[in-house]
Amino acid sequence: MLRFALRRLLVSIPTLLVISFIIFALLDLAPSDPTANLPLTIPPEVREKIRLSLGLGEPFLVRYALWLQQFMINEPLNILEQWTGWTIGDSENRLRVLSWATRSPVVDLIVARLPQTLWVVGMSYVIAVLIAVPIGVISAYRQYSLFDQIGTFVSMLGFSVPTFFTGLLFIMLFSVWLGWLPSIYDTTHVVRDWDSFVFQVRQMLMPTMVLALANASQISRFMRASMLDNLNQDYVRTARAKGMRERTVVLVHVLRNSLIPVVTVIALGVPTIFGGAIITEQIFRVNGIGQLLIVGIESADIPLVQTLTFIFAVLIVLFNLIADLLYGMLDPRIRYD
Repeated sequence: MLRFALRRLLVSIPTLLVISFIIFALLDLAPSDPTANLPLTIPPEVREKIRLSLGLGEPFLVRYALWLQQFMINEPLNILEQWTGWTIGDSENRLRVLSWATRSPVVDLIVARLPQTLWVVGMSYVIAVLIAVPIGVISAYRQYSLFDQIGTFVSMLGFSVPTFFTGLLFIMLFSVWLGWLPSIYDTTHVVRDWDSFVFQVRQMLMPTMVLALANASQISRFMRASMLDNLNQDYVRTARAKGMRERTVVLVHVLRNSLIPVVTVIALGVPTIFGGAIITEQIFRVNGIGQLLIVGIESADIPLVQTLTFIFAVLIVLFNLIADLLYGMLDPRIRYD
């Protein structure tokens, strides 16, 4: 498995290079000017100096190479220096990808927003998986029962209704009418004691539940379909004929084989949910990665949008590899050598 992982990582390098080139080229062709939002009183020669300071005077391939070097080499070295306290090379003169809107390093902006996204989006996905897998298993084992019909109705409702409508409905119900939960997420809140922890949980409930409902609906349907497909297999009848306990047959043999296709959905859903949470973060004013991407698009901040888009691509490739590795753990028949 280690050799397979190393081979896949080596194959991922040219894949990510091609993706990065496409992302950089498409966004670079967009009509944008980093000096467009500056006051009109600034002379043209000063605007041109600002463009040159951002590297826009270089040819396309040179700008792409510099962007790739800053993102793939310089920024990892900066992060390593922050974690270890070591000094690696000439860190003061190391080039960094700068935001056109704030003139701040793009990676610093992303790192500052990342905890909010992990708190809300990450927690919602964990809750969705923990809810969806048992619901899918029980619905398949008790097919056409009342539990299965209720689970199917809720899943179809959560899968069909968009998150912006669910978010607004939650705000009207729990904030406006009942007054139980805050409608806006306070990103400046710091957990210091029990009361502040309770407030953090209360303000996380609505955005977390909105995202968890949408993701749990999809995962539970995949889990149910996979369980139904495996419950009718010959190995299940053989296990029952041997006198195995029903719990062992369902939770060990059937569930393990049924998780193989579901793992793909779960693993590939991790990076996509960061992009899918843009609307939810806007509704609840969560100052996360999705909201940062919206700000970058609205202000035509090309370096910020390029970096965030490439990070999403890296997450997709990484979690695709993780899904392939989990296949071997769930099914011993799968060999990577």
